Amino acid sequence: MKRGSLLQFLGIWASSITSIFAAHALMAKSDIKDLTKTSKKMRPSQSQNAPEEGAQDGAPPPAEELQDVPSDVVDRYPWKKNIVTTTFWIGEKPTPNNPVPNHKSSWDANWAQNYGGTDTPDRSRRTSEFIPDSFMPRQNPFYIALPYNDKTSNGHKPEAKQVIPWFKKEYKGPHESVCKSRWIAIRKGDRVCYAQWEDAGPFRTDNWQYVFGPERPLPNLNKGAGLDVSPAVRDYLEMEDTDVADWKFVDFDEIPTGPWASYGDNNTFVINRRAAEGQVAALKSKEKIAVD
Repeated sequence: MKRGSLLQFLGIWASSITSIFAAHALMAKSDIKDLTKTSKKMRPSQSQNAPEEGAQDGAPPPAEELQDVPSDVVDRYPWKKNIVTTTFWIGEKPTPNNPVPNHKSSWDANWAQNYGGTDTPDRSRRTSEFIPDSFMPRQNPFYIALPYNDKTSNGHKPEAKQVIPWFKKEYKGPHESVCKSRWIAIRKGDRVCYAQWEDAGPFRTDNWQYVFGPERPLPNLNKGAGLDVSPAVRDYLEMEDTDVADWKFVDFDEIPTGPWASYGDNNTFVINRRAAEGQVAALKSKEKIAVD
């Protein structure tokens, strides 16, 4: 072989070898990228079934995972769906299926008195504003009960600070519940109602695995009911006395104005409105004094 031909052959051989290694490198990089993408998509579903040790209840997933996570998982407080829902009311007398009277709640020994009377469930004796026709309630008529009570006679239950997502933020001492008056959303079909958590039930006060976790309500006499709602909630959602609904916790700034914003000394809407009116009155008083 001539010298020129040999050099030309060697150059072609070297170029071919370089191209082969470059192609393998690109394939490997592509495989790693595909594997990383696949692992990201797998991670959320795996974390639901086997959460990492030390993960906090209620904490949102890392930001880099959110794009592949279904909306209910991204939501800090996901909907609890198809929950048997029963109607209860302040002042309710005991029955065989509900042996505990509702003149007091888990957090208010004078519940009926502080409300202003019995919150009758009789639809013919309720107004279009979702309140009894015989008196104006002094607390929010949109209230619910969930089967957990965070309090004991000496303070909070041992698991409370671990399982209640807002415990640290809302803690005001050992004698005050961090669950009382918390807002939730209730959904029936295409209608959504908002109400405050004012009692523990139905039947149980210790089922935190359902209230704050992924489990279903524990069996009970009312077909496994996991939510009690007031007559106002029932009527707004056009529900039967025993029905099925979805619910979830909500932060106050997520709640639109509605009939649940009108009444009650315990109602966040009313409290904020009175505070704003008080500030305006104080400002006008100062202006009047300055003019005089």
